[in-house]
Amino acid sequence: MLLLRKTTFWLALLGLVACGSLILRLRAGLTEPVPAPPIAPATKPFARAIGAAGIVEARRENTLVGVPAPGLIAAVHAKVWDRVEAGQPLLSLDDRDLRAALAPQRAQIAVADATLQRLRDQLARLEAVGDARAVSTEEIKLRRSDVAVASAQLESARATAAQTEALIERLVVRAPVAGTILQINIRAGEYATPASATAPLILGAIDEVQVRADVDEQIASRVKPGARATGFIKGDSAHPIPLEFVRIEPYVIPKRSLTGASIERVDTRVLQVIYKFNNNQPERPIYVGQQMDLYIEE
Repeated sequence: MLLLRKTTFWLALLGLVACGSLILRLRAGLTEPVPAPPIAPATKPFARAIGAAGIVEARRENTLVGVPAPGLIAAVHAKVWDRVEAGQPLLSLDDRDLRAALAPQRAQIAVADATLQRLRDQLARLEAVGDARAVSTEEIKLRRSDVAVASAQLESARATAAQTEALIERLVVRAPVAGTILQINIRAGEYATPASATAPLILGAIDEVQVRADVDEQIASRVKPGARATGFIKGDSAHPIPLEFVRIEPYVIPKRSLTGASIERVDTRVLQVIYKFNNNQPERPIYVGQQMDLYIEE
């Protein structure tokens, strides 16, 4: 019993010493220092500025290239990083069913053309008869009507074939604008639909890019058209990028571009402000889709 009391006494004394040491450390300011951030935050380049977060996109925005009709992808004519001109083929859909239908349609054109030539020859012979008693007026009218019907049938056959040829041409997806292939999300042999949530191909001009900045609606009125701005790519606060004003989009929308910050609100509405800059520094390339911190001068 005596040994138990001594052990309890020393344990209590040790606890008191530990508490006293902790109190002394707190009073002396010996708490653990807050670690510095791994990347220094960007400094505000203007005396008064509005902060905004933005996403880099191709000049004149990213073009999401789709397909005109559901079908099997027969060929992909481009790859990522290819520079393409407007009108250049990008994708081809399977057109075997349309080409199979085109062959009899062209044959029908030949039949209609031959029929028309035969009826025209018959009409010409009748009209060449000089004796009115040998050929009646009604007979000539009937032959002329036959020629008109055959001519209409020929035009109908040609229109049907032309429609099929246009549908075949439509299955070759061409570049709507000149630019660089940013992403390809489909391969030959896969099935594509116009309603797909993911665009088969993304195209954009990236020699000069733009940033779409989101400004909180509560301070949107402080943004002035033509205001100067400086941007910093996320994680690179040492290289400011001067930006050139493009436009303010006069429609406040729900915020869709999220930066991942823990304090970020997702119920915010934002005013989008567009700035552009040259992307011509190979030692520090900037890619479409990167996040950027902006400071807009007030």
